[in-house]
Amino acid sequence: MCGIFGVMDRRRQMMDGSGIRQALSMMNERGSGEGAGYVAYGIYPEYQDCYALHVFFDRACENKAAVDATLEQWGVIEHDEAIPTCDQPNLRVNCTPWRYFFKPDASLAPGSASPEKDIITDLVMQINASVNGAEVVSSGKNVGVFKASGWPEDVADYYRIEDYEGYIWLAHNRYATASPELWGKPDPFNLHDWSVVENGKITTYGANRRYIESFGYNCSTGTDSEVITYLIDLLVRKHGLDIDLAIRALAPPYWEEIDRMPEAKQRLNQALRFAYGSATMNGPFTIVAANPEMMVGFTDRGKLRPMVVGECGDRLYIASEEAAIRAMEPNVESITRPGAGTPVIGRVAP
Repeated sequence: MCGIFGVMDRRRQMMDGSGIRQALSMMNERGSGEGAGYVAYGIYPEYQDCYALHVFFDRACENKAAVDATLEQWGVIEHDEAIPTCDQPNLRVNCTPWRYFFKPDASLAPGSASPEKDIITDLVMQINASVNGAEVVSSGKNVGVFKASGWPEDVADYYRIEDYEGYIWLAHNRYATASPELWGKPDPFNLHDWSVVENGKITTYGANRRYIESFGYNCSTGTDSEVITYLIDLLVRKHGLDIDLAIRALAPPYWEEIDRMPEAKQRLNQALRFAYGSATMNGPFTIVAANPEMMVGFTDRGKLRPMVVGECGDRLYIASEEAAIRAMEPNVESITRPGAGTPVIGRVAP
């Protein structure tokens, strides 16, 4: 089982990456050294109006020109550079992490309710599917994903995570990776606003993937978290559902539970199940997701994977284990374990 961790400061007070590194390392018994990753919101204030595209290049000099040309067709590259790294003897380095700060040309998506995000979505799908040796792993404003095949400490030290400051952090310690040589495989997964870490296994992956690809998304990695990220984007951004309704559509109550609800609530839940039956996820899972305004956590209907919630002042913590929360916040004021099907939604103050 994977170890997952999320922390959010409701007042947007910044936290450097040292605490999240320590918290994730507390769950190394859930890992195998074949994958770990971090995502932070608020880390690029000097480029906060640009989309920060993190790209893994197999051969930087050969593949970068193709990515540059693709981006320049859809907007302006304000700045690009290699992501600063520090060599780690225990880390298998097989790609070059790069970042672009990019402004899409909204006029190229006329009639769209969210033209910039539609362009970014199309760019991520296009590059990941057609540019050999290049993969976009992060594509949001003022947010970045940092991941690799290794233990949490090695991945954090490689990217110098302690040098970054964010007001929301997610992290993932992967138990097993089908293709450990591919750095794009581990969580977190990201698509512009949304980032996801997951502990578990979605047994409806095939049906969920076919459903999301019918809306134009292209799943290139074959992992649950990629599909979950795209499903959340579809339901919240494109279909306009509030996050609590989106969660209820993805992990709905059992039919017998719906039958016992008051009539109005019963009709709502029936409608969600009928409309989003192909998006419903089965299997054992805990998911923590974030965007710039919130962090959410939810489990499968039987809570077959753990989820522990902590609070201390303005900070909300969601993790696989209480020990991880206490590693980052020894004076945590409240620890709870929400029941199966009970989501946790924390929002940043306006």
